[in-house]
Amino acid sequence: MFDLSRLFVSTAWAQGTSLNPTIPANASSGDVVMQFLPLVLIFAVFYFLIIRPQQKKMDQHQSMLKAIQKGDKVVTGGGIVGTVHKLDGDDHLSVEIAEGVRVKIVRSSISSVLNKDEKAKETSSPAVEAKN
Repeated sequence: MFDLSRLFVSTAWAQGTSLNPTIPANASSGDVVMQFLPLVLIFAVFYFLIIRPQQKKMDQHQSMLKAIQKGDKVVTGGGIVGTVHKLDGDDHLSVEIAEGVRVKIVRSSISSVLNKDEKAKETSSPAVEAKN
């Protein structure tokens, strides 16, 4: 009688063996590159859509924080609007939030500078251009 299990075993031995079970023994280097290509493309998409814009936003925020001067109107992370009264070193500010009420805050808690945005809007508004 003929044994079918010997037929399948001999076929498996004829194909060869590989140390890595996910990559066949006869796989060429092009096949390996094609297996990693989707991972590389996914990383590239994540980099250009998520990582890079976030880094640019952080750099802009850091440059805004460094450019804060006395007299600037600022908004804190908690939503408090005030005017910078005094720069206390590199990482603290004294902000006047009402007449005679000054609070000391950390520079990194500033979320935006108002008067610099308003100056940019004023120079680009049509009413200012019509006056000139």
